[in-house]
Amino acid sequence: MLLIAGLGNPGPQYARNRHNIGAMAVDEIARRWGFGPERRRFQGLACAGEIETPQGPVKTLILKPQTFYNDSGHAVGEALRFFKLEPADLVVFYDEIDLAPGRFRMKAGGGAAGNNGVRSITSQVGPYFRRARLGTGHPGHKDLVQGHVLSDFHKAELKWVEPLLAACADAAPLLALGEDEKYQAEVMRLAPAEKADPRALARGKDD
Repeated sequence: MLLIAGLGNPGPQYARNRHNIGAMAVDEIARRWGFGPERRRFQGLACAGEIETPQGPVKTLILKPQTFYNDSGHAVGEALRFFKLEPADLVVFYDEIDLAPGRFRMKAGGGAAGNNGVRSITSQVGPYFRRARLGTGHPGHKDLVQGHVLSDFHKAELKWVEPLLAACADAAPLLALGEDEKYQAEVMRLAPAEKADPRALARGKDD
């Protein structure tokens, strides 16, 4: 069984924030693969289904913690323990300001890199879970980060946000099979995005 968590803050006022792109991604996976309705479980909203793969269907639970972003570990840890899963069975989708807008990177293990949601999950399940990082760009200065992540995507940004979310869903069979490198490559093939230094991009906008 696979547990996929998408990070974000609860409530309609946060739904289109950059900080909620992880939740947007798992919503798209659930829609693409015909998952069942959401219900309240594990301090979050959960829906169950299967992702079809060449090796057969993979039973999957999608979870959106409703504990606020920085306390996501409480919901994720509860679900992982309930199903007696290993951290390798967990994939967490979340926003990454140190990746250029539209870039996508998979990673297993490692530190939190300043992400309090990831830090919270690590405190509950250890660091060895799989991370699906969705680049949202950097505002250019650390004092601007909070305002950046808690603001909505601009309409012009949807030209890369929507293809990226669709690619994450369409390539999901590779994720379900544990082929993280192939999954990353396929997402970037389906939704290409320019590789760039996100801080330099932000500085360029200010010039």
